[in-house]
Amino acid sequence: MMLPPPLLLLLCLLLVSCEASKSNPHRNVSELLDNLLRGYDNSVRPDFGGPPAVVEVDMVVRSMGPISEVDMTYSMDCYFRQTWVDRRLAFKGSKETLALSISMLMRIWKPDTYFYNGKQSYLHTITTPNKFVRLYQDGRVLYSSRLTIKAGCPMNLEDFPMDTQRCPLKFGSFGYTTQDVLYRWNPARQVAIADDMKLSQFDLIANPAGNQTDVLKAAIQGEYSMLLVSFHLQRHMGNFLIQVYGPCILLVVLSWVSFWLNREATADRVSLGITTVLTMTFLGLEARTDLPKVAYPTALDFFVFLSFAFIFATIIQFAVVHYFTKYGSGEVYFSSEFNSDSDSSDSDAWDTDNAHSSQDDALSDYPNRDTCVEVIPLSAPSCLQREPPPPWLCFSRPQRRPAAFPVALRDQRRREPPSAPAPNLTRRRRSSTSCPNRPPPQRRRRKKRTPRYNSVSKIDRASRLVFPLCFLCINVFYWYSYLARSERIKN
Repeated sequence: MMLPPPLLLLLCLLLVSCEASKSNPHRNVSELLDNLLRGYDNSVRPDFGGPPAVVEVDMVVRSMGPISEVDMTYSMDCYFRQTWVDRRLAFKGSKETLALSISMLMRIWKPDTYFYNGKQSYLHTITTPNKFVRLYQDGRVLYSSRLTIKAGCPMNLEDFPMDTQRCPLKFGSFGYTTQDVLYRWNPARQVAIADDMKLSQFDLIANPAGNQTDVLKAAIQGEYSMLLVSFHLQRHMGNFLIQVYGPCILLVVLSWVSFWLNREATADRVSLGITTVLTMTFLGLEARTDLPKVAYPTALDFFVFLSFAFIFATIIQFAVVHYFTKYGSGEVYFSSEFNSDSDSSDSDAWDTDNAHSSQDDALSDYPNRDTCVEVIPLSAPSCLQREPPPPWLCFSRPQRRPAAFPVALRDQRRREPPSAPAPNLTRRRRSSTSCPNRPPPQRRRRKKRTPRYNSVSKIDRASRLVFPLCFLCINVFYWYSYLARSERIKN
């Protein structure tokens, strides 16, 4: 049976079009998308007038940081993925998934997700905008983008630097209430952390996630669906042990060196105390440069103040010790009666004529004129029983001797009789030298130089034991209380 020619021609055209479609699949996808978007309104949510659209969210955190205590913010780099069902985009075909261009995002509906506590978040655009769209046969849309999110993190720094912070990330719809859009975590994966992620100052110990519904007081009040994930961060203490705690302990121990210094060493002990106080002050101010000006003291502030109090107490302790010091201002004292053995070879004439020669030398310093000088004898021999000399003797001043006067001439001059105005002086010298019963002069033996050191204060002896014990006990209480509190918060 032969077909009519028009029917044969139509059958040939259908065969040619089928072969063309098999050879050009892209044309089929384009036609499919054109058919899907024909009459599509991207300003209307899916299932408008029916149940709310459910948006499932999951995210993969690639890196975190920096985390700033001054601004109380943290940054993170993540892949943010949203999935929802739009039945208007359902299709039938050989492919289960269609990878669409990012230009399709402008032509379809997507949720208006924003971060409630976000600050300066942005989408990566190098080399092209980092986002993509996948379309499934049942109308499910997968929208993924790479974001860097800078969010606020209200921190409680009372236990700093032994603290554990909870940094939240809250996001939801900006304009749709719970009657239109609901946010849910993807049950298969909620928040994933990259295996190679490391933080410089913190350890990520947990990241619990949950759903939340808040009532916002806006121009149009209503309940808004949002999701919440908290990143629990525990701070590393190694940096603070090296830069703050270690130097503070060494400065306190250094201030105790003054307990072993001599209590009369005022300059040494005061300079040591002032140096440690100034160094401790600078260290305490430097430790707070990276912290916000909060109204409450932190654990680090308590330790710095404790170290400063111990250093200041050493200065007060020295003031008390110095107040009870009874004698002296040096470091070593010697006996008042001492003599070297080399002085024992002096002649006896020096002992007998010492007073007279000193009087002659004293008289030589007066002006060249007659002067009345009061002569007071220092000692007299016991064998002479005579009346004391008159208190005033008037005589002429002898001519002043030159500086390099020979010793022999000086002795000869002493043996010569004095001038007429002073006869009693000559008679007294003769009688003192011609006394037959005078005992021979005795050589004075002087003791060797024996040092007498200062005594150690009882307050210093007690401080050597009391100060270290008090500092040790306070440190044990400090570390136990804050570390136990940090474990309790983490649990």
